[in-house]
Amino acid sequence: MLHHWIRPVDQKSILGDIGEGAPVMGRTVSFYDEDTADLNGVHVALVGIGDEEADAVRRSLYRMSCPFEGLKITDMGNLRKPDAEFAVAPIRELIDSKIFPVLIGRDVSAMTAQYKAFLSLQQWINLVLADEKLKSEEPYLRDVLHRKEAKLFHFGLLGCQAHFMLPGDWMLLEERHYDVVRLGAARANPEAMEPVVRDADLMAFHVNALRHSDAPGQEEPSPGGFTMEEACQISRYAGMSDKLKSFGIFGYHQEWDVRGQTAQVIAQMIWYCLEGFYQRKGDFPASTSGLTEYVVDMKDFDGPLVFWKSEKSGRWWFQLAVKAGRKPQRHRLIPCSYEDYRMACRNELPDRLIYALRRFG
Repeated sequence: MLHHWIRPVDQKSILGDIGEGAPVMGRTVSFYDEDTADLNGVHVALVGIGDEEADAVRRSLYRMSCPFEGLKITDMGNLRKPDAEFAVAPIRELIDSKIFPVLIGRDVSAMTAQYKAFLSLQQWINLVLADEKLKSEEPYLRDVLHRKEAKLFHFGLLGCQAHFMLPGDWMLLEERHYDVVRLGAARANPEAMEPVVRDADLMAFHVNALRHSDAPGQEEPSPGGFTMEEACQISRYAGMSDKLKSFGIFGYHQEWDVRGQTAQVIAQMIWYCLEGFYQRKGDFPASTSGLTEYVVDMKDFDGPLVFWKSEKSGRWWFQLAVKAGRKPQRHRLIPCSYEDYRMACRNELPDRLIYALRRFG
């Protein structure tokens, strides 16, 4: 069925002079076509939403090493139409098949396809976006942020820059108790982004979140933004999250890319996302089985606070001891950090966990 939406890539054009048997990505991934359409056992699927941009990234990615033994990666090719609505069905089919789609798109509106695909499978969604600002009235975000039918449970924004943010967008984020990690805070403490990413069902990375000197192939470039190294760390966090169902990088414009530099940056981001995926520990706590419980008594709180630590990965969660009602049970264990637990032991509770309590209140 997927061949109705997807066109296989021209392997000769993409792989070029990469020799047979070379220990690189291009000779390790499998390539989807109508004759060999078996996706049994596939873990990760690469999908292009825009031929030129996706192919440029492939040419860089497939020359990189592939130390991911046992990880089955398939290059699905490019969508026959680089249109967000057209992309919904194939993305949904991949997610429903327990395959992790990595999406490369020219238009940031492709994020809505990522969202609608998962919405058709699961009500109430956590979404994380990396961007230099929030454009809450743009169509691709308006439908997600402002429509009740969108079933957005929680939203996180990474890397925003205060001088680009409009007052109305700040107000929206604050009133709904959404997570925000500004660029300066992210740079001062990169680990602060990890729990936000780990709480997401879906993540979209807008190329505008990267500074222009690192990624010239973008619309509305600015001198500030994430460095390539910081973007790769975020991508690795995304890959490691057992809860995350798809990862998209959008907003790449090849015609403005200087010597293919942005394609190389995106390729490296994908590589680190794959590394994170390869290192997944399977400890997303759909239940608390396999986690160690830590109980903290705090003043001004009714009853103790409960934290959980995974012995597999060393990661932490905070348990919301509230009546969930219609709110989804799977969102009640909030990813946090060891420092959050230490603050609670000092009779302090981080703003992020206070906001989580309010969302369920």
